[in-house]
Amino acid sequence: MTAELDARIRLARDIERGASVLSSRVVEAFLNVPRHPFVPAFYRSEDGVHRPWRSGDEGWLRAVYADEVLVTEVDGVHAEDAPASGVGGVATSSSTAPGLMAEMLDALDVRPGDRVLEVGTGTGYNAALLCHLAGAGNVTTVDRTGRLADTARERLAGAGFAAAVVRRADGAVGCPGGGPYDRIIATCSVRRLPPAWLDQCVTGGLIVAPIGNALGGGAVACLTKLPDGGAAGRFLHRPAAFMPLRADGSPAPAHDVPVAGRQRTSVVGARVLDDHGFSFWAGLRLPPAVVRSGGTLHDPNDGSTVHVQDHPDHPGRPSTVTTGGPRDLWQIIEAAYTTWRRHHRPRREWFTLTAAPGGPQLVTYTTPDGGTTSCAL
Repeated sequence: MTAELDARIRLARDIERGASVLSSRVVEAFLNVPRHPFVPAFYRSEDGVHRPWRSGDEGWLRAVYADEVLVTEVDGVHAEDAPASGVGGVATSSSTAPGLMAEMLDALDVRPGDRVLEVGTGTGYNAALLCHLAGAGNVTTVDRTGRLADTARERLAGAGFAAAVVRRADGAVGCPGGGPYDRIIATCSVRRLPPAWLDQCVTGGLIVAPIGNALGGGAVACLTKLPDGGAAGRFLHRPAAFMPLRADGSPAPAHDVPVAGRQRTSVVGARVLDDHGFSFWAGLRLPPAVVRSGGTLHDPNDGSTVHVQDHPDHPGRPSTVTTGGPRDLWQIIEAAYTTWRRHHRPRREWFTLTAAPGGPQLVTYTTPDGGTTSCAL
């Protein structure tokens, strides 16, 4: 048995052990489709510097077949092009952790012959898995940059999936003229489902897409297309923070917001933002434009800013809240924390998402007594 095949088998076993229930066809796809041709180089983060790890480097194959995210692009610089000394910046493209990929593919329920659209080609590895499940001639995948699309096309062909359609396109518009599709999957997050995705999915078809928010408390929605043109469904249980959908290849903007203004205290500290369950709940209640950097929240639309400083060396001391601009954004977090605890910390899989055709998109939680609370995306 070759080292690569042995590593692939171990990955499939790890994926199967880590999930509650997975289709045998999904596990089989990970056994049969290699990952290493799609990630010949990726980054390791060391002391704030992203250094490339390439084929042939010690431990590279083991890392490729670990159930981990592999960062493949930083501020638009692909790992294949990076100097050995590394680069600084933020990740702008990656290969998703295989365990999460498996759960999303399982939810997508791809069957042989299904027409599939993938938004966010990235390395091409997920598209290869889709080709194995549906047949390469039934898979269309789009990405925002020509470099990613061209490279993925070559690697898919090398893996035996040349029949797949790979296009450079704005993922928000799907693939006009290529549908309708039985299945649509996104490997980038959106705040709201783009109308094009609803339009290009057949009635009864499935859409699996990460819904992101300012706090990083993302969740993957699995929706069924309804006869009226809308869609409805629930969220997967696993937290999922994906890079946001962007229309071009530019790096995500940095958010360096000055901290100054009025001060007060709060018993709700910045650490609550790192709780995946709460960040999902609270993120739904913040204005869509809000961005987070550590303990700072900023709304570029009106200039409101809040910075929360915890005091871990002084147990019991309230956190210090510094606010600027017309609104105190931390009041939204405090109110959300109160209701989240009152509802006994509801899990993301207890929520439903409904997207009306051309209308509102609502995330709704139904309480045990039959009451509901909804937030618009």
